[in-house]
Amino acid sequence: MCSFTAMADSGPIGSARPQNPIAISMFFIFVVFTLFVTRWAARKNNSVSDHYAAGGKITGMQNGWAIAGDYMSAASLLGISAMVFTSGFDGLIYSIGFLASWPIILFLIAEPLRNLGRYTLADVLSYRLKQGPIRAFSASSSIVIVLLYLVSQLVGAGKLVELLFGFDYTAAVLIVGTLMVIYVFFGGMLATTWIQIIKAVLLLAGCAFMAFMVLSRFDFSLNQLFTQAVASHPAHGAIMSPGGLVSDPVSAISLGLALIFGTAGLPHILMRFFTVGNVRAARQSILYATGIVGAGYALIVIIGFGTIALVATNPSYQDTSGAILGGINMVAIHLAHTVGGDVFLGFMCAVSFSTILAVVAGLTLAGSSAVSHDLYAHVIRRGEASDSDEMKVSRITTIVLGGLSILLALAFESQSIAFIVSLTFSIAASSNFPVLLLSIYWRGLTTRGAVIGGSLGLVSAITLSVLSPTVWVKILHHPQAWFPYEYPALFSMTIGFLGIFLFSMTDRSAQATTERNRFDNQLVDSELGNAINWQSSKT
Repeated sequence: MCSFTAMADSGPIGSARPQNPIAISMFFIFVVFTLFVTRWAARKNNSVSDHYAAGGKITGMQNGWAIAGDYMSAASLLGISAMVFTSGFDGLIYSIGFLASWPIILFLIAEPLRNLGRYTLADVLSYRLKQGPIRAFSASSSIVIVLLYLVSQLVGAGKLVELLFGFDYTAAVLIVGTLMVIYVFFGGMLATTWIQIIKAVLLLAGCAFMAFMVLSRFDFSLNQLFTQAVASHPAHGAIMSPGGLVSDPVSAISLGLALIFGTAGLPHILMRFFTVGNVRAARQSILYATGIVGAGYALIVIIGFGTIALVATNPSYQDTSGAILGGINMVAIHLAHTVGGDVFLGFMCAVSFSTILAVVAGLTLAGSSAVSHDLYAHVIRRGEASDSDEMKVSRITTIVLGGLSILLALAFESQSIAFIVSLTFSIAASSNFPVLLLSIYWRGLTTRGAVIGGSLGLVSAITLSVLSPTVWVKILHHPQAWFPYEYPALFSMTIGFLGIFLFSMTDRSAQATTERNRFDNQLVDSELGNAINWQSSKT
């Protein structure tokens, strides 16, 4: 989920490697299979409920696998493995942060979200707040997050495929962008869900085999693996201690807050809870997803240290200067070749690419639903839009988002995307998460507080990221950053929460009084699930 953060920081990735026929064949087999899944799903995609939420017919186990597929991108394997390769133990900070987010969602978000909402985050927020402003804010924040995430995934996809398959960068971006539009345009949530499930199974199976083969080289002893890794790494024993990746405590806390709370504000993750039929299935989804993601990250620990022990000391994976061929993000791919030969290398190349296809499909659906369901149906048409009109707008938005993200990915080809990834989590943690949490649990929240405070969190996250050393110095080439820390979440989250609190507490309008009085009814519905038809009766 760190989405090629390490790739962005590793410098040029070098020339494309010669085309791998096995990898390309496996890639096309996967694409053809997923297109058949999309065709099957398109026959069942006949209503707004089907398109946005698969008709609520996904089981808890299926949704758990789909959430895990949404969450474990190719960078969970490539990016975190590269961080372990360079920083050792400290490289696991991303996987620990991502995994720690699930209890927050399980105990605070999942049940009220499923009981109060139907298709999008804004459905929950507008239960007792004014529909127009809160839906406009939620849709705007979601679109910003989705678009930034799409761009980062497509840039990563282009660089990955350029290296692994020998394709041109532009062709790779066009392929991914076109496929994601097809999946969402025709298959909706049902196709997206099953593509995520298939991808999650393949990725977990590939990681399990790779970890097994790594351990087999060391008599299935973690102690021997770690001993060899310590001996092979230039930092030696320091790789088993924290402190090598994040430079100061403020940055560490800020990054941790973004990773833990940002997940609870990502629109494509929150949408998944509307695909199940009841709260019990929503809770089951989290439990399954936590187990699957936890297992995946546990395997990546072995894979990461395996790259140090087996790849760092292998001159065949180094250029004449001693640098890793293709950049450090390719160490997991080199490890796949070491333990499984050309066939397993081809399999992992195809799986890495398929993970990007699955993630961008989920993101595109979240963005199109924010425009069609929130902006068009409830802000512009004030709840009077027909299902057919809403579906039409959603599909048009899918094409527009696809085209825009492709153009931006082509424009940002030579730019670092590390700041985009951290920015999406910081925005989600600073805007969507505070508003969602307080709308569920705080009686005093008002529309004015939610919109102004949430907007302050969004704007501050973007502004502080731009003024940080990552962007202001490394990308814009200014001599000194205005904001001294790389990660803004500690500050932007504080601004968001304080803005929501202050502008709600000072709101003495009649509308604010009505919104506070609705809290008791919302609390009952969030616990008991009696809000199914509230949107049809609310004026």
